[in-house]
Amino acid sequence: MANIPSKVEARLVAGIKKFQPILADAQKRDVNESDTVIIITDMLSEIFGYDKYSELTSEKNIRGSFCDLATKVDNVIQTLIEAKAINQELKDGYVRQAVDYASNEGVDWVVLTSGVIWRVYKVTFTKPIDHELILEINFLTLNQHTPADLEQLFLLTKESWAKSALSDYYDQKQALSKFSISAVILSDTILSVIRRELRRLSPDVKIDVEQIRSVLEQEVLKREVVEGEKAEEAHKRIARANNRALKNKADKESVVDAPAVPVQGQSTTPTSTSTSTASTQPAA
Repeated sequence: MANIPSKVEARLVAGIKKFQPILADAQKRDVNESDTVIIITDMLSEIFGYDKYSELTSEKNIRGSFCDLATKVDNVIQTLIEAKAINQELKDGYVRQAVDYASNEGVDWVVLTSGVIWRVYKVTFTKPIDHELILEINFLTLNQHTPADLEQLFLLTKESWAKSALSDYYDQKQALSKFSISAVILSDTILSVIRRELRRLSPDVKIDVEQIRSVLEQEVLKREVVEGEKAEEAHKRIARANNRALKNKADKESVVDAPAVPVQGQSTTPTSTSTSTASTQPAA
């Protein structure tokens, strides 16, 4: 997780203190969507650091449809935000609508929020377009004294874009996902290690890698982590990583084994000491 600059941390702490009672009161009054958007806009400005007049846009028109809000960094849209009334349930249909907006605009990140709940989705430009929930924050339960809460809140700030904090967080989530860990366990490298350890336990028993793979897939790991699109993509990521590692190893070995390049003007033929000495001896 990226370190939070002290000024940003102070702003986050102040924002939690200010907006928690505002949101709680708005919940009690059951304010409508328009009034909720006003609160969300103030939060984006005062907590997350966006300039209200140059880095926030409202009612973003995308191919005839409208997204409630969008954030911009260096005049490039970074996040599309779909806002709902403060007490409205955030249904899956709202996510699909926001993702459609993002795919039309070529935006990687979508936020669905009621002001209290903030859900962050990563849009994947596959066929069909897909999305993944990577972060959910309940603003009313945040504790300004808890570093983990501040770190999560920091991911939504303008400053986090310069540090690629949200992308790094997503990469970490991918690496630690159940699909990635399952793919690593089922990789040939790990299966060979498991086989070696099992043979130590039972040296007289014949065990091959495919037997171990079968037991893991059918009896140890849940089917959801070894089958389906996400499992397949995890296996592809592991394979790509292994191929990169093998290529890097081959490149290093080729550099080590490469013949020395002679310095210009320097002979590459070794001089024989005995021959040189003999040539200087006077003739008999």
